Amino acid sequence: MKRMNTLLKPALISASLMSPSLPVLADNYPAAVQHLIDRGVSIDARFEAPDGMTGYVGNMQGRPVAFYLTPNKEHVVVGPMLAANGENLTEPKIQELVLGPQNDKAWAQLEDADWVLDGDPDAPVIVYTFTDPNCPFCHRFRQSAEPWVEAGRVQLRHIMVGILKDDSLPKAATIIGSSNPSDTLTENQDSYSDGGIQIDRELVSANAKRVQANNQLMGNLGLSATPSTYFRDSNGNVQMKQGAPRPNELPEIMGSEKP
Repeated sequence: MKRMNTLLKPALISASLMSPSLPVLADNYPAAVQHLIDRGVSIDARFEAPDGMTGYVGNMQGRPVAFYLTPNKEHVVVGPMLAANGENLTEPKIQELVLGPQNDKAWAQLEDADWVLDGDPDAPVIVYTFTDPNCPFCHRFRQSAEPWVEAGRVQLRHIMVGILKDDSLPKAATIIGSSNPSDTLTENQDSYSDGGIQIDRELVSANAKRVQANNQLMGNLGLSATPSTYFRDSNGNVQMKQGAPRPNELPEIMGSEKP
């Protein structure tokens, strides 16, 4: 696995903070747990699990993972744990200990990112979305969001990236570098079926690095698809959706039923 040492270091610090008696050295993990670490699993936290087991949550290749160490410390069981009533006992722990902190950190980074406003700046609901000017799913997402944006309920903050086609970055740079990025973004949306906006080479030269920084941010967040969208759910928790949302997911993302 790539960057094995980078993955292990935060895992060990996190585990030691949760249990002061837990040694910092990786080889002090039970052998069954160490085997997973050696395969690239980074441990973010541990918790008490049913029947004397110890639960662990972390990441494997950018994806959340949970596993359980048996009381004899000889075996680990990887995957979700279900109660007798069918309740998923693992998902809340992944949300609380892995995804929640990750998404909160991402939200702070998005606030400081180079984004283009789409909608009323005073709209109460903020939605961040990574947008490639050539992305058909970004185009459809914007069409689906239109009722909420037009009603003044939601402001979309587009983090423009250029990853899909050769002219994606030039188009994104033209948008964010224009005198009115919001209007240029709308122009690209309206003319999408005809190929989108015309590229301004001077704007591309002056603003390409801004798009490249957004590309890097997207990569650092472990995202691989556009649109990738961050929003706050009804409890105020930051959630993330990769790819075009389904129609039944839009009310949660937009914070209300369709106007």
